[in-house]
Amino acid sequence: MRYLVTGGAGFVGSHAVLGLLDDGHEVVVLDNFSTGHRGAIPAGIDVHHVDLMDAAATNAVLGEGRFDAVLHFAAISLVGESMADPLRYFEQNYISSLNLIRACITHDVRKLVFSSTAALFGGPERDDPIPHDAPIDPGSPYGESKFMIERVLHWADRIHGLRSACLRYFNAAGADVAGRAGEDHRPETHLIPIVIDAALGRRPALQVFGTDYPTHDGSCVRDYLHVGDLATAYLSALTQIDERSVVYNIGSGRGYSNIDVIRSVERVSGRKIPWEAAPRRGGDPATLIADSDAFRRDTGWTPRLSELDHIVETAFRWREAHPEGYGL
Repeated sequence: MRYLVTGGAGFVGSHAVLGLLDDGHEVVVLDNFSTGHRGAIPAGIDVHHVDLMDAAATNAVLGEGRFDAVLHFAAISLVGESMADPLRYFEQNYISSLNLIRACITHDVRKLVFSSTAALFGGPERDDPIPHDAPIDPGSPYGESKFMIERVLHWADRIHGLRSACLRYFNAAGADVAGRAGEDHRPETHLIPIVIDAALGRRPALQVFGTDYPTHDGSCVRDYLHVGDLATAYLSALTQIDERSVVYNIGSGRGYSNIDVIRSVERVSGRKIPWEAAPRRGGDPATLIADSDAFRRDTGWTPRLSELDHIVETAFRWREAHPEGYGL
């Protein structure tokens, strides 16, 4: 099969590219490189340096040859930033996705797998673990922008026959088990690489944002999914949209707190990590844990790499070996 991966130079997208290549498929990457890295893309891959906000350029890529499906990762995705600048998130995420969806319809691409988010369930009144049919209550403009795209995909199927899988995943983490790719954000905002950098002496004492949540140790609890498990979930989702569109929550089904993550990095690294309590951040729910039972039942997928210490160990090895990320 031949697949287009938008955001294929980013953290999750680059691991999906590796998964597709390992499975024997042809891959084309589209990325504007605002946050992605060319070094994350394997040699020999056809790469288009294109911003999805450019409708004409996006349409040209989709028209260059037959694609069996699109895997859409490209987005801006910081909850806190979206709380400070909501209109940018609605503009960037919604319009860019609209351009892509329109191009897929124009060029008769019949399948799209969308990188959605657990931030759709950001409100305080909900159950954990969270099933895919839980009430939608975004706690941030970022989550709202993703839900708007899900609704566009719903109508694109009903009217134009573009079948989609919306995967609402919960904190991708870790690194490729073979060491081919890892996590490199500029600046880094994800907890596990930040804690690892503290262990490696690359940053000062950590701040834990909120230690008064109703959790086992007062810090936020999240469902961490190894990025390799997430890549295989995308491959599994492609098999579900031959006849119908689907929506799934994807996660490990286990919750780990911010302090649990610190303790895990201490175990893996053998180093003590200094940290201090800081005020809560706006838009952060106390707990986000996925109920992935529907996806597991329909596809047979199961996370195999997502025990916390294993996630941390793969991330630690990659980050220790690449002190400058993809710059080295």
